[in-house]
Amino acid sequence: MARLRRATATSAGGIVVRTIAGVPHLVAGHRRRMGDSGSWTLPKGTPNPPETLEETALREVAEETGLEVRIVAPIDRIEYVFVQGGAKIHKTVHFWLMEPIGGDLARHDHEFDEVRWVSLADAPRLLTFETERALVERAADMIAGASEARA
Repeated sequence: MARLRRATATSAGGIVVRTIAGVPHLVAGHRRRMGDSGSWTLPKGTPNPPETLEETALREVAEETGLEVRIVAPIDRIEYVFVQGGAKIHKTVHFWLMEPIGGDLARHDHEFDEVRWVSLADAPRLLTFETERALVERAADMIAGASEARA
């Protein structure tokens, strides 16, 4: 059996949050994959040199969601391994908490076939990947902490 070559990859994205009727919501996108029902994920993507990770996150979120956003705070990074093209790839994805400042979900690009607002409470049931569900929990804690600090 041939050994897989090893590679690394880095991406950046965001958890875009806004309040609708007093309830925090985030943006999630659905990607259809051949042979399955697809996955619900957070917007993210790969840097175009010489972009910083923050610039990548802003660009990718704008492209994939149709929203103009600004960074509020760093959240964390997630790491996972997958196999593609004969390589075992260790991927790190950096995420920021963001807020929308313009745009429209109807302007999302082709990478998602659907983009929607979902309440933070419902996001864990919708999002496909556990690593992203944990990030949303961390973002919810950050939002709750900010609300308590203002009170």
